[in-house]
Formats: sequence, C-alpha cells, structure tokens
Amino acid sequence: MSLFDASPLAENSAQQQDRPLADRMRPQTLDEYLGQQHILGPGKPLRAQIESGHLTSLILWGPPGSGKTTLAFLIAQRSNATFIPFSAVLSGIKEIKNVMADAERARRMGRKTVLFIDEIHRFNKAQQDAFLPYVERGDVVLIGATTENPSFEVVSALLSRTKVYSLRALETAEVVSLLKRALETPYRGLGHLGLKVSDELLDEIAVASSGDARAALNTLEIAAESAKNGLIDRQTVADSLQRKVLLYDKTGEEHYNLISALHKSVRSSDADASLYWLGRMLKAGEDRLYIARRLVRMAIEDIGLADPRAVEQGIACMQTVHFLGVPEGDQALAQLTIYLALAPKSDAAYQALNKVDTVIENTSAAPVPLHLRNAPTGLMKQMGYSKGYQHAHNEQDAITNMTCLPDALAGYRFYEPTDRGFEQKLRERIAWLSERREKNKN
Repeated sequence: MSLFDASPLAENSAQQQDRPLADRMRPQTLDEYLGQQHILGPGKPLRAQIESGHLTSLILWGPPGSGKTTLAFLIAQRSNATFIPFSAVLSGIKEIKNVMADAERARRMGRKTVLFIDEIHRFNKAQQDAFLPYVERGDVVLIGATTENPSFEVVSALLSRTKVYSLRALETAEVVSLLKRALETPYRGLGHLGLKVSDELLDEIAVASSGDARAALNTLEIAAESAKNGLIDRQTVADSLQRKVLLYDKTGEEHYNLISALHKSVRSSDADASLYWLGRMLKAGEDRLYIARRLVRMAIEDIGLADPRAVEQGIACMQTVHFLGVPEGDQALAQLTIYLALAPKSDAAYQALNKVDTVIENTSAAPVPLHLRNAPTGLMKQMGYSKGYQHAHNEQDAITNMTCLPDALAGYRFYEPTDRGFEQKLRERIAWLSERREKNKN
C-alpha cells in the first residue's frame, strides 16, 4: 500500500509497524502539520489558496525534513485530487509522457490530478520543458519540491508558470512537539511502548536535527530500539546521534544559541570569547562546514570592506576544512575565528545593499538612461541609445562626468564607508572622485 493511499492503514496493523517512524508519523491533515506558519497561518497566501480550492502549480523550496512532501500530499487531499508522486531521480521523459497522458484522460473525466515531483532540480532542461504544455493546459497541478534555489535550478519557462513558496527548517520547539506526538501516539508512533525520556533529551535530539523532522524522528526510533526497560537515557541518545551532544545543553544552550554567541563575539572583536564558543561547537560535534559557512558570512556581514581579505581568508578556510577534515581542519577554523575577531569591523556594504532594496521596493522601476544603453542597430542609434556615453578609459584619470543612476535617483548615496580599516581609504577615494567631477564640470 502506498503512503498516499486514501484509506489509512489500521492503527495496529503489522504493515504499519514495518514502515519507518518518520513515514508513519506524517501528518494526516493540515491541522496536524507543524511549522511553516509564514505561509500556512490564517490568512497567509498558501493557506488561502488551499482553502479556496483554486490550486495553481507551485514549487516548495526548503531544507530536508521541512515537510515538502507531506504538504504536497495534504494539498492534494484537501482538494480531492489524485496525488501522483514522481521522482526526478528515477524517471525520464518517457515516464513523464506516460503519466501526463493518464492525467489528461483524468481531466477529461472531471478528475483533478496533483503531480508531485520530488527533487525537481535533478531534472535537466529538456525534462523540465516536457511538463510545460501539460501545466499550461491545466492537465495537472504540478507541485515541485527542491532543496536548491529554484532561481538557478528550475527553467525560467516553468518557473514563470509556478508560484514559489519557501519553507523553513522547523524550530526546536516544533521538532520537540513532533517527538512528543510520536511518543504519545500508539502504533503509528511509539505510544504503545510506554517509553520514558526527559524533555531535556528531547531538546538534544531536536537541536541535533537542525530543524530536520525526519532526522529527529529517525534518531528517536533508533533510541527507542536501544532503550533498556523502556527508558531512553543520555547515553542512548548520544549513541543514537553517533556523536556527543552533552555540551549543547550542559548549561541549557542550544545549537542556534551557540552559533549566535560565536557570531556576536566575533562582531564584538572578542577573540577569546569567539574561540570559546567555537570550541564548544567543535566538541559537540557540529558540522565543520556549517561553521565555516557561518564564519564566511561574518566576514561579509560584519567586516566587509574594512578588511577585504577577510572573505578571502574565509573561503580559504572553508576549502581547508573540506580538504583536511577532522581534526586537522579544526585549526583552520580557529585561525579564521581569531582573524575575524581582531579585524576592523564595518557593515557599510551590508547596509548599502539594504538601502538599495528599500529604494527598489518604494520607487517605480526607472528606465535605464539612454546614454548607458548599447546601440547595436541603426534604429536604436536614431532613438538616442548610447548618445552622450563617455568611455572612462578615454578620460583623464578614467573619470567621467556621466550620471549613471536614473534621473529620479541622481546624487543618491547608498554606500557610506566608515573610517575603519581599508574603508578609510575608500572614503578618501570617494571624496577625491567627487572633487574631481566637480572640477571637470567647471
């Protein structure tokens, strides 16, 4: 029997128990579904679309274990549609055409079909294009799931015909609720076993899962199988996780609290505190590449152009960690942490992009000035394209007097460098450029 059969398995059936816990505990209704309130809460866009019954093709983008497959099934269930799961790993164009032919026949008979494509980013361009005519005709409502950015992994033609919803990793409290539900639910879950486990250890499992519900339930299932006399103790959890987790909660700290402490210590230029929080994460068995990614983010967000070499050091560290592994790569993480903590700080570039985003959101999309447009045809030249353009390399000191922003934003300043580190030189350079342009006007 398929996971998505309309008739659920009997609560105490042997076949039910043969399936993994994460599979058995999939929510059966939207009310059981945990998380994603930013799109499923009352009045939120996807919730409204589901409740209205007017389904359109969509793509669910989110990390592993965030509920993409389950949500797709629940959408189909709520809409009384036939749900067809389809794997991008196992299927090609031939299989696509066969499934679509069945869906087209179903539509003619008045039945709606939801085609769920897991890992849609694994389909190549030709395979993705094969869906287009069926989506356009309404033969199917296509729901794609991906852990990769759809902007880069889904062809533009298909992307323009779908609505993208971003799912988030579950919060720790949500994962804990899911684990408790599994412990209390008989047969579908583990409730019939009468297991005992502390809230503290459930928090450990939730933190270690990093928001992945499937990973958390898998860990709980392994721990349940290893429990002695119905008790899941700390050692059982540690063995199930296959790594030490006690330092994550020895003082009540959680995964995101530790990375936050590391980030804020680096931002505050406290090298000793930064090393301490790094050490806590390393001892707890945190993914080294996760730490490296976060350190690179700090180099961009908190140091920026005050020390342009910070991001270079970050990328070098990431490559070193990947190349050397554990424990040799840990020293590279420590070295980068010290470097970032002691580097001059600036978020001017970060704030500059925020200002750009704000202006774009609050102003109309101004046309590109004519003098900045290329004129590859005679007609475009007649229309004034490229007229008045000044090629910088033909000017003294490679400085022009052109205004490159749209007229409505002329003179607007997004980037305001600090007087710290290398940005002091950038501030001087901006002042000099401004002075030279003023002289050239006269």
